[in-house]
Amino acid sequence: QNQQRYNAWFAAAASMTLAATMGTAVTLCEQQPKHKKRTMLRDPQFLSTNEEEAPSETPPQQKQQQQQQQAIHATSPSDPAVSPKANLNVSPPTLTQDEARIEKAAWKAKQHSGALKIFSGNGNMALALEIARDLGINLGKATVGRFADGEVNVVIHENVRGKDCYVIQPTCPPVNDNIMELLLMVSTLSRASARRITVVIPYYGYARQDRKMQARVPISAADVARLMEAMGIDRVIAVDLHCGQIQGFFGPRVPVDNLDGGVVALDYFGGKDLHNPVIVSPDAGGVYRAKKFKERLAQKYDMKDIGLAMIIKQRARAGSVDQMDLVGDVQDCDCIVVDDMIDTAGTLCKAAEVLVDKGARRVFAFASHGLLSGPGNDRIANSKMEEVVILNTIPTSPQREANEKLTELSVARLLAQAIFNIHAKKSISALFK
Repeated sequence: QNQQRYNAWFAAAASMTLAATMGTAVTLCEQQPKHKKRTMLRDPQFLSTNEEEAPSETPPQQKQQQQQQQAIHATSPSDPAVSPKANLNVSPPTLTQDEARIEKAAWKAKQHSGALKIFSGNGNMALALEIARDLGINLGKATVGRFADGEVNVVIHENVRGKDCYVIQPTCPPVNDNIMELLLMVSTLSRASARRITVVIPYYGYARQDRKMQARVPISAADVARLMEAMGIDRVIAVDLHCGQIQGFFGPRVPVDNLDGGVVALDYFGGKDLHNPVIVSPDAGGVYRAKKFKERLAQKYDMKDIGLAMIIKQRARAGSVDQMDLVGDVQDCDCIVVDDMIDTAGTLCKAAEVLVDKGARRVFAFASHGLLSGPGNDRIANSKMEEVVILNTIPTSPQREANEKLTELSVARLLAQAIFNIHAKKSISALFK
């Protein structure tokens, strides 16, 4: 009987122990945190509205990688939310609905720029740095120097395999040195397996030799284009080519974007108090350029009474004008002479004298490229013009900065926007308006 009681007590104790053990196991399983299902990264442009309002948490290591990647992403120069000044605030305030929309668009735009590289030769380093700053990225590391015997030495210090590379190099004086630097940089990038090479040429040298005006002369503009194409360029971005047909000197596999530098000067002249403005072309070949400038100025600032005039010049020889005749009325008008370049400024200063003699009230001038070779700077300082406006497609000099009649505008924002749109596969037609 005692044995039966012991067996019954042992069975009850074993049952209670088993139940307690199972209950503890169940409790421990319930207390263990459930592992979240790991999700795949998705393109933000395909996220729905609800998902964007409640984004999933990102691991700290992944956040650090994303911040490092976003640090080198290019940003659209036209977006005020991604300007360098926007990064100065350590703790940004709560964004409004419009600001949040701009931030969202800027963040999406950054996703296009992971493989963007910008390099520059010695042609215009200041302009290249300004373009890189507008894009929000650093200028590529490269050495463009000279050996002891004067040969060009090019070394790229970054990995460019599979990258979208842009080389900023105007072929301004010294023309031949800058062209050789450009060709060797393109060759270096091509041999380093760059995915695409785009040359940004703010000023295209040899552009004035675009046709045979007499026997036994070269068409240098076409020859320079063939040299670049032979090096393996994929695209060209230029500003105000001397003649539009230069775009046809490149083959169909090398598209050319000829940006209009006049859009940079519209706001500058639109802010002036112009009295009966008249746009003047200094020669017959520039009438179309002057007409476009007139139409854009009238459309943007609602000026309905802008006139158009033209000066017919007869050259005695290259760089020397024999006679000038005015076609149009400039009596008691503010004239703006629009041209693509100013070389020695002889033609421009004589044109200003003709306009003043015909009764012009004030004479301004605008040109995209201010070469100012030889006595050009002194001629402008002593001319009858009120002001001459040029772009920084060519490096400035202390003599230019000391000239009170000379004003230099920056074309960096226009070129940066073109680079961003091309890299992001967006249209650049808006840059011509």
